[in-house]
Amino acid sequence: MSEAYDILYLPLSQRVLGDMYDYSVNTLGISLDDFEKMFLVSGYNKQIEIGNPTYIAGMNGCELAKRVIEECTGKYPTREDIMYVDKSPEYWIGWVLAYYQRERNISFQKIESICSVNELRVMYSTLHEADITVVVEILDERLNISEENMLRRLRLYAKLSQSMLSRNANVSLRQIQMIEQGHRDIRKTQGQTLIQLSRALNCTVEDLIS
Repeated sequence: MSEAYDILYLPLSQRVLGDMYDYSVNTLGISLDDFEKMFLVSGYNKQIEIGNPTYIAGMNGCELAKRVIEECTGKYPTREDIMYVDKSPEYWIGWVLAYYQRERNISFQKIESICSVNELRVMYSTLHEADITVVVEILDERLNISEENMLRRLRLYAKLSQSMLSRNANVSLRQIQMIEQGHRDIRKTQGQTLIQLSRALNCTVEDLIS
C-alpha cells in the first residue's frame, strides 16, 4: 500500500493536526466529537489527506481549526493561538490520525468509521507512551474487520452463499473466504477480481473497498 504523501511532511502534518484538535477542544471549548464532525465535512480534511503543503506547512494547527470552524459555521474564532508545551490527549489524537492516515492512505472519514475520536480519547491513557506501531496494529485490525464485513454484508444482501458467489464471479472460494476472514486485504486484490465480484454482487468496486 502506498503512503498518502512524502514522509518529509509527516512531522508537520502530525503537529498541525495535534494542535488543531487541542486548540479547538481546550481553548475554544468545542467538544471533540463536534469538532471532528466539522473537520470531516469542511473540505480541509481532503487537503490534509493529499499532503497539500499549503495546509501542512503553510499554517499552524490553530489557524487550520479556525478555518474549519469558519467553513462550517460562518464564524471565524478570534481567540489567541495557543499551542501548549505539555501535549494533551487531543493533541495525541491528531498526532495519531495524521500518522495513520498517511501510512494507510485512507480517508479520515474511513478512520472515524473504524475508530472514533472518542474511542481514541479512551485509548490515550494506556497507549500514549507506547510506540505508534501499537496503535497502528489496533487500527489495522479494525480496518480488516470492517473490510471483511463489507464483502460479507454485500454477499448476504445479495442472498448468496460463498460458494454461489465464487461460481457467479468466477473467483476462487478460498480467496473469498480469505477476504471475509480478514486474512487478505481486499484493497490489494487484483482489479479484474474486484470487477468480477462487484458484478456478481450488483454493486460498484468502490462499494467493496470503501
